[in-house]
Amino acid sequence: MFLRVIPIFMVLGLIVLPNDTIAQAQDTGSRIKDPNVTNSNSSRKEVVYKKARALQTSTAKKIVKVVEALERVDENGKEDPDFETVKEILNELLQKKDNLRSYDRSVMWNYWGYVYFSEERYSDAMQAYRNLLAEPESTIPLRVASLYTLAQLNFVNEDYEEGVKVLLQWMDEVEIVTAQGWSLLGQAYFQLGTDKKSQNEKLNYYEKALESMLSAVKTAELEEYKPKENWYVLMAACYSELETRIGKQESLYKQLDIYEILVNLYPKKMYFIQLGGIYGQLNRELDYMITLNAAYQKDLLDKESEYLALTQLLLLNNNPYWAAKVLEAGRIKKVPVIDEKTKEEKILPVVKDNEKNLKLLADAWRMAQEIELAIPVMEKAAKLAKDGQTFIILGSLYLSEDKLEEAVDAIEQGLKKGKVKNPSQARLTLGQAHFELQNFEQAKKEFRIAARDDDKKIKKTANSWIKYTENEEIRVKNIALRRDYIQNQG
Repeated sequence: MFLRVIPIFMVLGLIVLPNDTIAQAQDTGSRIKDPNVTNSNSSRKEVVYKKARALQTSTAKKIVKVVEALERVDENGKEDPDFETVKEILNELLQKKDNLRSYDRSVMWNYWGYVYFSEERYSDAMQAYRNLLAEPESTIPLRVASLYTLAQLNFVNEDYEEGVKVLLQWMDEVEIVTAQGWSLLGQAYFQLGTDKKSQNEKLNYYEKALESMLSAVKTAELEEYKPKENWYVLMAACYSELETRIGKQESLYKQLDIYEILVNLYPKKMYFIQLGGIYGQLNRELDYMITLNAAYQKDLLDKESEYLALTQLLLLNNNPYWAAKVLEAGRIKKVPVIDEKTKEEKILPVVKDNEKNLKLLADAWRMAQEIELAIPVMEKAAKLAKDGQTFIILGSLYLSEDKLEEAVDAIEQGLKKGKVKNPSQARLTLGQAHFELQNFEQAKKEFRIAARDDDKKIKKTANSWIKYTENEEIRVKNIALRRDYIQNQG
């Protein structure tokens, strides 16, 4: 489940110091429908709001002092607003607010809103902005800025219904809806969907959230700047939540498009993992491998499961050498790990040297025809093994490299340890090692044991080896006799 998508720090970061309130009077204006005023036909009355007005001289002087106090800096040049002075001046204006013109009061309420916000008195700040919006002579810039801030403050208070209502009013009144405005609306809709209990209501809000985020991205592109990372993340979340409405396949393909964008614009590990996971669900294993490998090449992988997944995918796609290289890299790479018992931080390899991992690595080297590299790894695995099977595999590796004594020793250890998957096959391999050492009697013994197996194929192979061993034993003896004869004749 996605967490609340409008964290307070994100919303508050968008609220800025009010400015440009001391403007010259202009004749231009805009006719905006005031939702608070209705006529006899219940239609909204159009109110003319000007783009700029002039403050009364006495008010203007006080506002100048307010601005100066807010822009105060300390001796190091850092911002050090003098809020005490600001509140003293604003209180003077507040005491005679009934004698002020409507526009002057709107400017005063604007600064009160900022002061309250700075003191984290969000309810008072919201009321200040509502007072501003109620002033008939408030200018368009003040109104749209106040509506936007009021919407954000509603989101801070987790009143998403009211926040959306105010934000939609802002969209009606502002000349151009920014990408940031669309994204804020999308985040609010998503949160409303999360909070609803009815599945149908949830999906309706997720659809609205998605539409808003698509508008945010499109607007950002028109404004020629890169859409923000969290916008794409929210879009992916919407498509995920809408799976029951649009279908699993469509949901996955839509998420796929977004994560492909994210790994290019914001190449973080989580997006590579998400993208790879979606490829996996779509049975696109080659793409899954390529994606995980790209994350590996960027050194983003830091979990054993990730290294093992990439290793398995490389093996499935007939890349055993690179599978082994990836697993070796995981054994070398070290990351901090918190000990659950002691709570101490330790630096440990990402891929642990346990039997399972070592056998996988040895198998990868073996499939890559790198037997010399596979043997020392399998030796370590055999020492950790609880059964004899790993020793049997090790013996086979030794035999393939003509390390005959080592092969015999390993296989015998395996048979002695027990729990071997196919004892008769192990006996065949052991017999072959003794055969190569010309221990013919021992070889025939092992082959006869294997020949007792119920498996007809093993029985046939074992009997063939018995005959071959007997013939070879005779041949070797005859060669020895001839050699002795020749030596004696000399």
